[in-house]
Amino acid sequence: MSLREDADRLNSGLEAGIEARDEERAEHPAQASVTAPLPKPVPDEAVPARKRPVKRLLLLGLLTAALGGGAYEGWQWWTVGRFFVSTDDAYVQADISVLAAKIPGYLQSVPVVNGLAVKKGDVIAQLDDGDYRLALQAAQDKLATQESTIARIARQAEAAQAQVAQAAAQLDASRADAVRAQADFTRSMQMQADYVAKSRIDQTRADRDRTEASVKAMEAGLVAARANVDVLHAQKREAESLAAELRTAVDRARRDLDFTVIRAPFDGVVGNKAVEAGAYVGPGTRIAALVPLQSVRIDANFKETQVERMRPGQPVTVTVDAYPDREIHAVVESFSPASGSVFSLLPPDNATGNFTKIVQRLPVRVRVPEEVAREGLLRPGLSAVVRVDTRTGADRSVLDRASAPRPVNTASR
Repeated sequence: MSLREDADRLNSGLEAGIEARDEERAEHPAQASVTAPLPKPVPDEAVPARKRPVKRLLLLGLLTAALGGGAYEGWQWWTVGRFFVSTDDAYVQADISVLAAKIPGYLQSVPVVNGLAVKKGDVIAQLDDGDYRLALQAAQDKLATQESTIARIARQAEAAQAQVAQAAAQLDASRADAVRAQADFTRSMQMQADYVAKSRIDQTRADRDRTEASVKAMEAGLVAARANVDVLHAQKREAESLAAELRTAVDRARRDLDFTVIRAPFDGVVGNKAVEAGAYVGPGTRIAALVPLQSVRIDANFKETQVERMRPGQPVTVTVDAYPDREIHAVVESFSPASGSVFSLLPPDNATGNFTKIVQRLPVRVRVPEEVAREGLLRPGLSAVVRVDTRTGADRSVLDRASAPRPVNTASR
């Protein structure tokens, strides 16, 4: 109902009241003096003149505010907003290492608890090392015995070498005797039979033959002595090869002994502890997990329709749901070589059956500043919102600083 209609109804009511008052005064003149006067009729234009401008101004203000807000939001989107790409399908990740036993044995102690921060080299678990110490001692004893055998063969080779020298000297003496016997025989044959007895000629012939045979025997002895030296050298090489195998056995036994102590491979926080002291563990038995909080990152899964202008090195604003009032300034580090569905346990085969196109997501790794990661507030698994500024290309200086090698080297999830 309009203001004019309200005013008309008010005036009609006032006129009816005035007529009723006049009639009452005519019937009861004595009460006319004490009767309260009725209000005067309101003019038709009085109410609209006061209320219409206020309403119009209010509507005009609301319309102006709406148009201004829309214009500002449009200007913000055109100048800034359209260059930002965001997703809430992002999570804090880290290269978590699962610590496991390499050798079987009984756990002697597990001096860590879940949530304990450890340094590289700290003891995570200790196995009973009695059997492994005995195995190392046995391997070392075998090696010592073999080294003594090598020393003995070396001394035998030296003695055989001396026998070779002796045989060579005897051969020279035999050759000298053979030369002398040959000369005696030649002189006896050149003399007349009248001057030399026949027995003398037979004697010189026998001496010649004996010395020649002695020379051959000495030559054979020299060959045998040299062959003996070669045999001893071969035995020494064989013994040295066996000693090398025994040294390998010693190293393996020492390595097994070292594996009785499970140490932290890097700085991190212990989690998911699975065993306690006294338990029997075998190769591959899970002991605990070690989380390197100082090297956390953000894995953001962007739609394939969002990555057109995204490049490594672009600045990123990260908001973690656990700390909604804090913005983390990071940088795009790298893109996955394939979408997440390709690496799934059962990748889809779009070449079979009916096809329904589904927007795929591409994992993007976001490098968190080292000083932020070292605070230890970002824990793997926390949800995050990632917003990438695509107005800039790849800044190689930023990317190089973000991709600088960290002290921790972990497998990527």
